[in-house]
Amino acid sequence: MKKRIGVLVSGGGTNLQALLDAEKAGILKSGTIALVVSSKAGAYAMKRAEEAGVEAICVDRKTFGSREVYEETLLQELHNRDIDVLVLAGFMLVLSDSFTRAYEDRIINVHPSLIPAFCGDGFYGLHVHERALAYGVKVTGATVHFVNEITDGGAIIMQKAVDILEGDTPEVLQKRVMEQAEHIILPQATELLCADKLKRDGRRVTILQ
Repeated sequence: MKKRIGVLVSGGGTNLQALLDAEKAGILKSGTIALVVSSKAGAYAMKRAEEAGVEAICVDRKTFGSREVYEETLLQELHNRDIDVLVLAGFMLVLSDSFTRAYEDRIINVHPSLIPAFCGDGFYGLHVHERALAYGVKVTGATVHFVNEITDGGAIIMQKAVDILEGDTPEVLQKRVMEQAEHIILPQATELLCADKLKRDGRRVTILQ
């Protein structure tokens, strides 16, 4: 039976679109995208979900007084729909230890750098690429990792490198990292998760054959 996937978003949903496209193409075959949840009202990712025929709901963080109540509500929405695994695709909130324990080793995230470089608190969106260019690194990329209560702190599942080119701006680099890394390895890692082919032992993740 296919795993029911919940995708958590906060913005435009380009990585969500990559997942939707991967399911349509048969790359993502051991799971089905059953729910998209946005932490922000009006996020374009919700429109992408609706156009694909996927249920989309907004659990707006701004309407909750505390993170605890927000996460309890989010978990209830997920449980009501029998969601098996979670994929964070541009989700801009850090989840607590109690939340991640409820989906232990069943939540993954994609980050636009080669962790441990340019990651952690404050490293999101264009900020990651601005810092990479400012530092002068020649190679960047993307990482898919398990999610725990530490920002970008979970065990690494997959990484893909992307060259930095002369004249790159943060916007140009962001687009290249998305197209050449994020949109490739996030669907691949999601399929592995849904197919029960990921085994974590501490910080080491083995891909089972």
